[in-house]
Amino acid sequence: MSRTNFEELLEAGCHFGHLKRKWNPAMAPYIFMERNGIHIIDLHKTVVKIDEAAAAAKQIAKSGRKILFVATKKQAKDVVAEKALSIGMPYITERWAGGMLTNFPTIRKAVKKMSSIDKMATDGTFENISKREKLQITRQREKLEKNLGSIADLTRLPSALFVVDVMKEQIAVKEAQRLGIPVFGIVDTNSNPNEVDFVIPANDDATKSVEVILNAICAAVQEGLEERKIEKTDSEAAEAPEAKERKSRISKRPRTQKEDDDAMKANVVKKFVKEEE
Repeated sequence: MSRTNFEELLEAGCHFGHLKRKWNPAMAPYIFMERNGIHIIDLHKTVVKIDEAAAAAKQIAKSGRKILFVATKKQAKDVVAEKALSIGMPYITERWAGGMLTNFPTIRKAVKKMSSIDKMATDGTFENISKREKLQITRQREKLEKNLGSIADLTRLPSALFVVDVMKEQIAVKEAQRLGIPVFGIVDTNSNPNEVDFVIPANDDATKSVEVILNAICAAVQEGLEERKIEKTDSEAAEAPEAKERKSRISKRPRTQKEDDDAMKANVVKKFVKEEE
């Protein structure tokens, strides 16, 4: 990141930590100083860590895998939903359902249930049930949409988690750890950075702080997606002439004895069918 980005982090208040008495000693390497009983985060280290996280996120996106963004706290919900949607990544901003990762097949069944309810609404099933049953099913659909609608396209486990506030999203972090899924996390001075693979030391309570960090990560993900698209196009363009040439070679080569015999048999069968008609 450039100097401008450092200024951006400063303006967004990314350096404000928690009260000294609430700190986690494991965050000591990322703390610059204490002012009026509040810890100040070293933004130079934050800049480096954002770079590292962005590079890793870019590679994940470039390989065609998904990053699941998680933020259920009020200050971060809207901004996380907006940024994740802009890059086509899944996100959770409502309650984290226990087993979202460790019991993924069950979660997928719930997502599929949404599709089956949608089908019922269009195939005439709704016309043959009572108003009460219809209302119950509709409410169930709304509840599923609220909690799981944002991960409807997540057909397999994500390759990484991006978490805002690792303390609040502790269940999500623990599930990812159990499955060996790397975790990117905005870690404040009251949290344990050792639970996160890609630590971004910063204020996780201010919307502006979360937004400026997400902007950097999402820009890297978008870059990775674009590079993947370009590589795919180039690969298809390179394969096209080869396929054409291969087809041409096959049509030019002399037929084998077996191919001659098969062609002759086919002609005999055709002739026989014609005579029968």
